[in-house]
Amino acid sequence: MVLVHKVGFEGKVEKLFSKTSRENGFEKPERDSLNLLLSGPEGDCHAGDTREADSRTLLLYKRGTKIRNVRQITIVAPDELAEVAERLGIPEVDPIWLGANMLISGIPDLTLLPPSTRIQFPSGATLVVDMENAPCSQVTKVIVQHHGEAGWGFVKAATNKRGVTAWVEREGDVKVGDAARLFLPPTRLYAHG
Repeated sequence: MVLVHKVGFEGKVEKLFSKTSRENGFEKPERDSLNLLLSGPEGDCHAGDTREADSRTLLLYKRGTKIRNVRQITIVAPDELAEVAERLGIPEVDPIWLGANMLISGIPDLTLLPPSTRIQFPSGATLVVDMENAPCSQVTKVIVQHHGEAGWGFVKAATNKRGVTAWVEREGDVKVGDAARLFLPPTRLYAHG
């Protein structure tokens, strides 16, 4: 049984971002490359084998409980950010403001990629998509700083357009300009939810 299949198109890494600490704000500066380790982007504040449970996992765990980190990397798409900006009536939503690690073009509806989708780069580095990255109030505050009152609508405007979170399945370097090959898992609907 084949667990994934290659899709007939590939994306392109437009920008990369990394920051060692969140103490001085949410925004991450641009980088030319990222070294992806099994624990995540080397030196990034979201890297690590584990993380503390937060509002996304409150139905399962008490806040602060140590859990597996499947949110090592955040990936966003330029076309989706342009749609969010248009919905907000502002000139742009800069991926730096989102605390993202990667801006990848050429993957339609990137935010709607199913869990377990693989994204592979020329070095062999491979990411596994965990899930859609829901819009949050922390990003809203950053957008308000840049665009005033219009930013308060970010959560609604960015629903299904905020990108995905992923974890590193295979280590390797990723560089700006790299191809991003997409491998989808078999999909089916679970009718008992």
